[in-house]
Amino acid sequence: MNTFTINSATCNKDGICAMACPSGVIQMDSPDDIPRPALNFEDYCLNCGHCTAVCPTGAFSLNWLGPGQCPPILKELALSEEETEQFLRSRRSIRNFKDKPVEREKLEKLLEIACYAPSAKNNQPWYWTVVEDPVETRRFAGMVIEWMRSVIKQTPEQAQLRAFPRVVAAWDAGDERICRGAPHIIVVHGDKNYGFGAEDSALALSYLELYAPAIGLGSCWGGYFYSAVNGCPELFEALGLPPEHRAFGAVMVGYAKFKYQRLPLRNAPRVSWL
Repeated sequence: MNTFTINSATCNKDGICAMACPSGVIQMDSPDDIPRPALNFEDYCLNCGHCTAVCPTGAFSLNWLGPGQCPPILKELALSEEETEQFLRSRRSIRNFKDKPVEREKLEKLLEIACYAPSAKNNQPWYWTVVEDPVETRRFAGMVIEWMRSVIKQTPEQAQLRAFPRVVAAWDAGDERICRGAPHIIVVHGDKNYGFGAEDSALALSYLELYAPAIGLGSCWGGYFYSAVNGCPELFEALGLPPEHRAFGAVMVGYAKFKYQRLPLRNAPRVSWL
């Protein structure tokens, strides 16, 4: 049974775990009682770990997650306001990569951190396909180009709006603008009928892209690539995606060729205050 246990010797009965539970399935019968699972706990628990993470005394243990399994949040690692601003503003979309593959352990770490992104009801719906071989990355980029050529023939106006002729012309001239010379492409995909797949996957890719510079990597959203995955059955099949899935995004990953020195400006927020 998926429930929880309380260490009655250390529980201070402050009720924080019950208040923090997003599903409201932790109950306290009175201020003098320790928390207990509601009758519908198993049905509605999101397995988010809020209860274990928020308990100030470490008294709360889910059956699958105890406080000892959760690394503590170290105050000395907290970013200052200025550090956080620079961290967020300094992330760049990288389109120039070194001719150097990324070590698998770094790719694995990117995906590990990406999976800490929020998702609707903590469903974590994402699946990942990593093109690790740079030769395959180039081959798949060529498949995207061939798909673009077919779109140009079939719906030229739509292709023009999406700048396909320009991208194909660049390819023919030796300039690869699909994966931009990145050694790797990572595709996130999931159940095509799940209502929050696109939003959840975009959040996961955002985590991935924000973390990449911390381990010396650059990344960029591969819009042409993931559009082609869903539009080109041959590419979809070549990537080995399940037929019930849909690609929700893709990022190119590698070592950045250049180091950026300044923080460009962006448009001011367009806000309506109510």
